Amino acid sequence: MQRRSILTCIGLALLSPIAIAAAPGVPDWEIGPVIRGKNYSVGMPLRPRPTRTGWTFDFPAPDAARGHVHYVTFRPGSLAGKSRITVRYRIEARPGTRFVPQENPDLPAALSLYLQRRGDTWSAKGRYEHYRWFSPAATVQPLAPGEYEMRVRLDDPDWISVMGRTSGSNPDAMRAALADADRLGLTFGALGGPRGHGVFATAPARFTLLAFDIR
Repeated sequence: MQRRSILTCIGLALLSPIAIAAAPGVPDWEIGPVIRGKNYSVGMPLRPRPTRTGWTFDFPAPDAARGHVHYVTFRPGSLAGKSRITVRYRIEARPGTRFVPQENPDLPAALSLYLQRRGDTWSAKGRYEHYRWFSPAATVQPLAPGEYEMRVRLDDPDWISVMGRTSGSNPDAMRAALADADRLGLTFGALGGPRGHGVFATAPARFTLLAFDIR
């Protein structure tokens, strides 16, 4: 379910132990993906900048030649027994700023939740088709200035594999990915298109993660 919200005071004391371990500002958050030594988030630093309440980064601007942000993830450890993730974030930009998917500039830019199983070859072939999962389409949120909240259940049957199959069609593969999770976080891509193929802004814009709560 998507919900735009005005954030209240949310401290780390309210988060579960795994959420504290993966809290905003922890150095393990990485801007990528980095595949065989190549970082696909062109023009971006390897790490977001820590802030008092979370972490932040600036979108590349004003065009794709300056770069694009794809994934921002961390290593959560096993997610077996966990049931939901709540993400709270803020986007700041001047009026009229557009967020553009670098491969699909005619589509709206969007934010999605992402999960990757340990040992993925990035080939999407055979069993590796079910090593990368993107959150259900109903939870994907367009990129626009404001403060937002995204809530995603890990047992939702509509998580989507890298080749477009749902977790409900192969629940064993999804359970295995949760139990042996290697990367978890956010992807930036196109609404109705590739989820993590990169986004830039047409003017200076900033993304700040306020909370990432796993329960």
